[in-house]
Amino acid sequence: MAEVKQVNVENPERFLREKKMTKEVLEAAFQDACKKVEQLYEDMKDGLAFPSHASKDNVYERDNNDDGWSQGFWLGLLWLCYEATGEEKYREMAEPYLESFYSRIKEKRGVAHHDMGFVFMPSCVAAYKLTGNEEAKEAAVLAAEHLMTRYHEKGGYIQAWGAVGEQLRLIVDCMNNIPLLYWASEVTGDSKYYDAALSHAKATMANIVREDASTYHTFYFNEDGSPSHGSTAQGASDDSCWSRGQSWIVSGIPLTYKYVKDDSVFPLFEKVTNYFLNHLPEDYVPFWDFNFTDGSGEKRDSSSAAIAACGILEMLPHMKDEKLKAIYEGAVDEMMYSLYENYSTKDVPESNGLLLHAVYSIPHGIGVDECNIWGCYYYMEALVRMLKGTKAYW
Repeated sequence: MAEVKQVNVENPERFLREKKMTKEVLEAAFQDACKKVEQLYEDMKDGLAFPSHASKDNVYERDNNDDGWSQGFWLGLLWLCYEATGEEKYREMAEPYLESFYSRIKEKRGVAHHDMGFVFMPSCVAAYKLTGNEEAKEAAVLAAEHLMTRYHEKGGYIQAWGAVGEQLRLIVDCMNNIPLLYWASEVTGDSKYYDAALSHAKATMANIVREDASTYHTFYFNEDGSPSHGSTAQGASDDSCWSRGQSWIVSGIPLTYKYVKDDSVFPLFEKVTNYFLNHLPEDYVPFWDFNFTDGSGEKRDSSSAAIAACGILEMLPHMKDEKLKAIYEGAVDEMMYSLYENYSTKDVPESNGLLLHAVYSIPHGIGVDECNIWGCYYYMEALVRMLKGTKAYW
């Protein structure tokens, strides 16, 4: 367990400038995003297809809901449009897709991983919260119950990948999956979900963050539950900091705070967030790994900026340090303005995505410099949070 040193925001004046995401700009960005969601729906509606996890030449291909971890974000986009506009057409687009999530969890198709939160929260939990759909609620509770099968009492963590007991590791992404368990505890009254989620959050925060407030992507445990070592599957190296991994911790800590309300997480949240901000390049959108800076020629990952923006927006109302709060507000403004002006598809009519220049995995050669569906989702979520003040579905 590393003792994380104090990390302050370097050059805070970068983020303390005149606001760029004015209400007018936000409205324009949101309307542009909604048009792209409708364009994507037109490409997917026949046979209720799902967008591929990443685009090819900035166009999403058609996929199904039989495997993978990203399908929930497609429905999440539709639900965000519905919530923010109140227009029934978006509900009518979304609801026919719900059956595929219910059948997937009932039949246990493509669920041998920890990503139940990503799959079922923006889709089924959102449907239940917005419309009271009981089958969607049942599907999400079943997904939470399935996620519990990956919980290791020894070590107190949820195993990320592989057959249970074969790969004794967690990954930083799961901080955004465990809200499914917190929610399940609320709706069922069973504390086992809450207890497992909080245990996993503590195990992650204690082991995944290095002394300098950067993060490992994955962290291994020994068979007795004791910590072993960190590594990466997506970053440039085991010792580097994968930028999307850092955004997952920036967004994941606030989602645990949302349910637990434990102020002791604030120092760690501020350290990992300050690290993220200190490593932003000139245009405020990270390279795919924080080993790289301006002039490196490496690819960006626009999705990491969108994810981090959502995490900061989640935590801002609870922050007590007004100076730091102002810096964080400015950081969100700068990141989102850059995403809209330089990375959105507003001037790319042939693309059915929302956000360009994202990376799925450079080490695996997947979705490099393309749209990816979670990047599109979190970009829209951040816009809706800024425009409407909503808390999304986590």
